[in-house]
Amino acid sequence: MFRESLGNIGVALREPEEFAWRWHRLGSPYPWWVFAALGLTAIAGTLSYGMTIGLLGGAPRMLSSALSCTVAAGIAWSLPLPALYILNSLTGSKLKPSTTFLAALVTTSWGGLAMIASIPVNLFFTTALPYWPVILAINLVVFAGVGIAMIDVFSRVMAKLEPERGRAPAIWLFLVGAIGAELFYAFGLFQFAVIP
Repeated sequence: MFRESLGNIGVALREPEEFAWRWHRLGSPYPWWVFAALGLTAIAGTLSYGMTIGLLGGAPRMLSSALSCTVAAGIAWSLPLPALYILNSLTGSKLKPSTTFLAALVTTSWGGLAMIASIPVNLFFTTALPYWPVILAINLVVFAGVGIAMIDVFSRVMAKLEPERGRAPAIWLFLVGAIGAELFYAFGLFQFAVIP
């Protein structure tokens, strides 16, 4: 059973469309901790990448940036999720709330892995060119790249679940991006300073 669940997590991250389609088609084939593991993947990605954002401010800034990044990303994804389900239902979607949640969770997990993969890029440019305009530009490029990848994953999952609706539900992710950008600004994540 443990091996099967680990296999399910692997499928969720390699083939998110098939993972979500299996849930939609079979009902509830995954145990609760598969969902927890997917959530932890997203948290690990935002925590680890957030630490690199605060690199120039020393350990306290790295810790606060890691926590702020995770909280901002969590709020940005959680806040519009009910609206996604409601708007999808109003426009003809037949997905259950759990399937919509699963599509978002798989997407955030994939985004967490993309953030982890982006850490070397951010570390390199932060240490090689420790000037706030360069660091800001690199972080914006990374977040844009991760966002585009997440839009692709989410739209592919939704298109697999409801082929007649296509990738239209991915428009919701622009709201996620706007809320995330506002929270990142409000939490001071893009204020880069070298240790005095």
